[in-house]
Amino acid sequence: MVKIMFVCHGNICRSPLAEFVFKKMVRDRGIADQFVINSSGTSNEEENNPIYRRIVDTLNKYEIPFDDHRATQLKKSDYPEYDYFIGMDKWNISNMLRVLGGDPEEKVVRFLDFSDVPRDITDPWYSRKFDVCYEDVVEGCEFLIEHLANTGRITLPK
Repeated sequence: MVKIMFVCHGNICRSPLAEFVFKKMVRDRGIADQFVINSSGTSNEEENNPIYRRIVDTLNKYEIPFDDHRATQLKKSDYPEYDYFIGMDKWNISNMLRVLGGDPEEKVVRFLDFSDVPRDITDPWYSRKFDVCYEDVVEGCEFLIEHLANTGRITLPK
């Protein structure tokens, strides 16, 4: 079982988008039983708020199912519970390390560092580029699945 926590600043845009896109991808591949997938934010600014309306629109546009997600803040006590903490940008990574009290087991990684073109996922709250954010998240999810398969963490169906 691979336990993944997607993390952004407030847990209302990028990290829930990644959570639900990844859940759909692994469900569609028949490998959902190999995962625990969640999301959180490094800030408490949005605590208990729903997914941002424009992200809901994006999820609906691409037919990605989602639930009544409410923003939660990353906690130091999450560290032993997850195998990967996947931050959306360098700023998130810095804040994650602060909240988690470091990363002795090297579980913290920037999402698109799995891709062929490592980079930050731009925050659509500021950029207003929701489709670009979605495309980057899909790319990150594809490369994450590939990474997990290549390292033997998951088994893909033949």
